[in-house]
Amino acid sequence: MAQPPLPLLLALALGFAAAAKSPYQQVLQHSRLRGRQHGPNVCAVQKLIGTNRKYFTNCKQWYQRKICGKSTVISYECCPGYEKVPGEKGCPAALPLSNIYETLGVVGSATTQLYSDRSNLRPEIEGPGSFTIFAPSNEAWASLSAETLDSLVSNVNIELLNALRYHMVNKRVLTDDLKHGTTLNSMYQDLPIQIHHYPNGIVTVNCARLLKADHHATNGVVHVIDKVIATTTNSIQQIIETEESLETLRAAVAASDLNSLLESEGQYTLLAPTNEAFEKIPRETLNRILGDPEALRDLLNHHILKSAMCAEAIIAGLTMETLEGTTLDVGCSGEELTLNGKPIIANKDILATNGVVHFVNELLIPDSAKTLFELAQESEVSKSTDLFRQAGLSSHLTGSEKVTLLAPVNDVFKDGLPTVDSNMKNLLLNHIVRDQLSSKYLYHGQKLQTLGDKELRVFVYRNNLCIENACIAAHDKRGRFGTLFSMDKMLTPPSGSVMDVLKADHRFSTLVAAIQSAGLTENLNRPGTFTVFAPTNEAFRAMPQGELNKLMGNAKELANILKFHVADEILVSGAVGALVRLKSMQGDKLEVSMKNNIVHINKEPVAESDIMATNGVIYAVNSVLQPQASRPQERGDEPADPALEIFKQASALSKVSQRNPRLAPVYSRLLARMKENSGGF
Repeated sequence: MAQPPLPLLLALALGFAAAAKSPYQQVLQHSRLRGRQHGPNVCAVQKLIGTNRKYFTNCKQWYQRKICGKSTVISYECCPGYEKVPGEKGCPAALPLSNIYETLGVVGSATTQLYSDRSNLRPEIEGPGSFTIFAPSNEAWASLSAETLDSLVSNVNIELLNALRYHMVNKRVLTDDLKHGTTLNSMYQDLPIQIHHYPNGIVTVNCARLLKADHHATNGVVHVIDKVIATTTNSIQQIIETEESLETLRAAVAASDLNSLLESEGQYTLLAPTNEAFEKIPRETLNRILGDPEALRDLLNHHILKSAMCAEAIIAGLTMETLEGTTLDVGCSGEELTLNGKPIIANKDILATNGVVHFVNELLIPDSAKTLFELAQESEVSKSTDLFRQAGLSSHLTGSEKVTLLAPVNDVFKDGLPTVDSNMKNLLLNHIVRDQLSSKYLYHGQKLQTLGDKELRVFVYRNNLCIENACIAAHDKRGRFGTLFSMDKMLTPPSGSVMDVLKADHRFSTLVAAIQSAGLTENLNRPGTFTVFAPTNEAFRAMPQGELNKLMGNAKELANILKFHVADEILVSGAVGALVRLKSMQGDKLEVSMKNNIVHINKEPVAESDIMATNGVIYAVNSVLQPQASRPQERGDEPADPALEIFKQASALSKVSQRNPRLAPVYSRLLARMKENSGGF
C-alpha cells in the first residue's frame, strides 16, 4: 500500500495540533489576531467600564463589546510572556527567563513575591525544581478582609506558608494540561485543587479565574489568578448540614434521599435555596410539594446542575441542564449572577470537594412539580383558568387526577370572558381530556375522551397539530399530574353528522333540499372525513333564476355541482397556509387559501369556518362554486391550432427568407405544411 506523501502527513499533523488547542489558547489566539495591527505579540483585551476586570476577547464578545451585559472598552497589551522594547512597535521581546520568585515580580504578583519572602518560601521557588504556582494578583490580596489577612501575616511561618504552598503544584502544568473537572494535588498536604476549563476559554482554579497564564520560569510556570484560594474539605452535603440558612433544604434533601448523591464524587452545581426562599412560597404549595416524594425530588433535582459552574466562568447567558432533565438559563448582569433572567443568587462560589454551591433566595419550582392551575396561571392561558374557576372546575386543575387541559390562549378572550352558564360549563368540561398526554405522541385520527363525555379527534397537518377546530399554539407544559396544551381558540366539539348540522342551521335549508333532491343524503350521514364548503341560502339566491331552476331540475348536474363542494378529507382552518389543494368528490381540485386571517375557497372568502361535525367539517360560503368544466373557457385555455402555429412560424421567417436565399427552401416547406393542415387558404 502506498504511503501518503510527507507534506500531506505534516499538514495533517499540524491540523490535528491546531484542533487540539484548548479553549483558553483559542481565545488567546483570537486576542492576538485582534491586536496584531499594533505590532507583534499584542493582545486585544476587553475591560469592563468602571472596574479593573479584564478579559481576553472571543469573537462574540468582540462584536458585542459587552461582558455580562455591561459595556467594555478595548485596550491593547503585551500578550503573556512578552514585553515592550523602547522605540519598537508592539511587544517584540520575550520576558527574561528567570526563577519563579523573580517572575512573580514581573507578571503583576508582587504581593505574592513579598509574602513568599516573609514566609521563607523564597529559597524553594528560587532554587532547582519544577513547580507551578497559581499566584494571586496584587488586587486579590488587597480584596481579602482585614481579619483574614491579619491571621495570615501574623503567623507567616505556618499559616501564610501553608496558604502559599496550597497555591503550588510540584510539577510544571500549562493551560493545555488544565483539563475541565480535574484536580491537582497541591504542595500543602496533597490537598486537591479543582480545575475547570470552560468552552468560553475561562479557566478557574478553585473558582478563581486565571488572568495571565503560562509565564515560564527556569524552575516552573506562573499563572496569575484573581483570588486567594482556600482549602476545600467539605462535600456539598456537608455544606448543607453545617449552614444554618439551609435548614429547610437540609430537611428536604433528607426526605428525598438525595444525601448520598450530594456526598458522592462528581462535579455538580447546587443552587441551594435558603430558608428565606422556601418561606416565599405559599404554605399550601410548599406543604403539597414537601408531602409528595416525587414532586420533592423533581424540585431538588431542578436545583442541581450536571456540571460545576463557577461564577467567574459566566460572562454571557448559558443554558445549563439540571439533574431533573430540564434547563436553566444561567447568566450575569454586571457583578450579579442571574437565573432565568432574575438576580436571585445571594452568595456564590462556595466550593465543595464535589462541586460548587450558590445560595439562591427564590425557589425554582419545575413544571413537573406544579399543578395544572399553577402551570396555567404562569402561562398565556391565565384567563382560561379564571373561566374554569368561575365554572367550579378548579378541583380538576389542582388535584391528583391525570388529565390534559386544552386551554385557549388569552388572546381568545380579548373582548372579555364569556358568561358562565350550564352550557359553558359543559363546554369547558370538554376542554379537559382524560389522561395525561404529550403532544409529541398524538397521531392523526386519534380519539380523545373528555370529562364531558365527548370524543375529540386529533388532526396532524404539515404546519399544525389540531384537536377538532383548535390547534396547539405553544409547547405543552407537563405538570405533576396534568399536562397543559395552549390552544389557539375555543373548541367546538361535534354534535352530529354533516347532514345533522346542516339541517339544524336555517342558513342551509336550500342546500339541504338540494342534497336530498340529488340523492346525496346518505353519503353525508355515513361515517367519514368530509370537508364541506356549504353554500348558504344567500348563495343560491345570488344565482340567476333561470340557471338556478335549470340546476335544480337536473338531478345529475345538481349532484355533480354538490360533489364539487365536498372533499374526502378533513381540513380545519388552522391547517390552511398560503395554498392547500383538495380533490373534490366530483374529481376537480379545490384551492383553499388564507388571506388576512380569512379562509378562501377558489379565491372566494368563506362566511364561517370550522363548523365541526362527527364525520367532517363545514365551511359556510356565500357563493355556489363552479367546477372547471362548467365555467366558460378563457382564451388562454383554448387548444392551439396547428395551422395557426405554423403560420406564426412562417410569418416570422418570411422577411428573413427574402433577405437570405438559403432560407427560401425552409419557407417554402412551411407554406406547404400550412396547406396540408388547413386545406389551403
